[in-house]
Amino acid sequence: MTFPKIAFAALILGCAMTWPSTAPAESNLPAHERLAQVPAPAGQIQPSPPAATQPRTPTTPQSTRNPIGTVATLQGSATVTRNNAASLLKRRDMIFKGDMLQTDSNGTLGVTFDDETTFTLNPNSRIAVDNFVYQEGGASNVAVFNIVRGTVVFVASKVAKTGNMQVETPSATLGIRGTTGIVEISESGPAASQVFIKLYPDADGRVGRIEVLGRDGAQLGILSRGATGFVIQPGPPGAPQQFSAVPLQISAQDAERDRAFVSRTFSAQIVGRQINIQRRNLRRPNLLHPNRVSPRTPLRPPQRLNLLPPTGQPVAPTLLQPFPGTLPPDVPQPLPGTLPPAAPPGVPSLPGTLPPSAPPTVPTLPRLPGRLPL
Repeated sequence: MTFPKIAFAALILGCAMTWPSTAPAESNLPAHERLAQVPAPAGQIQPSPPAATQPRTPTTPQSTRNPIGTVATLQGSATVTRNNAASLLKRRDMIFKGDMLQTDSNGTLGVTFDDETTFTLNPNSRIAVDNFVYQEGGASNVAVFNIVRGTVVFVASKVAKTGNMQVETPSATLGIRGTTGIVEISESGPAASQVFIKLYPDADGRVGRIEVLGRDGAQLGILSRGATGFVIQPGPPGAPQQFSAVPLQISAQDAERDRAFVSRTFSAQIVGRQINIQRRNLRRPNLLHPNRVSPRTPLRPPQRLNLLPPTGQPVAPTLLQPFPGTLPPDVPQPLPGTLPPAAPPGVPSLPGTLPPSAPPTVPTLPRLPGRLPL
């Protein structure tokens, strides 16, 4: 009996010596990691952990911005620089705030904005749309355009009449008060660094006003008569103002050329107005035409009309069922102007009919003397 006891004690001692070598290594791990170390069944492949993904910076597509104008007319080639990328323009393209518009040596571009203000760029012209905020019926509308070079014709509209419209040039700022004007900036030749500003009547014959301000905000002059203009020139050395506005003598040849530019801008305004109306209608088709199906809305399949009443509800009177107070279809209807036949004794009359009346009595005549009774 001594040998089995010694063997049993040695077995217990060996288990105690081998147990700490493995148990602490697993017990020190978190619970979710210990569970992850459970061996997979035979024949089953453990999935690899997903690779760490870097978060992407959300980008706002260009289509989410609200357009402020449309390309109304285009001859030759013109480009737009947007988000530091230049692309060719085509007719009906949308214009956004911050765009830089430029025409090539053979290009003429007409752009109409949401308030119907229209610009026409002659060849080798460049203009930047710095700001444009317009709300129909609002009193705080604003528009700022920067003419860099070339010959640009503008027809001011609602922003100039209800808010503040400005045209920036390299040497002056123009405050537009609802009018038609021409700005010419040449980068070479004898007229380099000079800005020509001209005022012409609107399409209805009215003449607005252009206030010419220096870069420092000082007023240089005001144009209020048609076919008049200023040339902005650098002031003499030591003068209090850096630039000065000198009255411009417009020759007959220049006036005829300018009227052709203005007439082209009037035509572009008419075309651009129609394009802008169509663009706004396409953006809200259901508001203007509630019965018109949008091309993006899928058509629903036709549904069959169910004339049966819901289960468990009484059936309402139909054409085959008489309303209360009327005769059933199998009962003959009385002729107009006649009394219905009297019901037999003990039989109730039908609903909606007249009560039975007594049979008519024949009146008796008085008996005359000497006559025999009838």
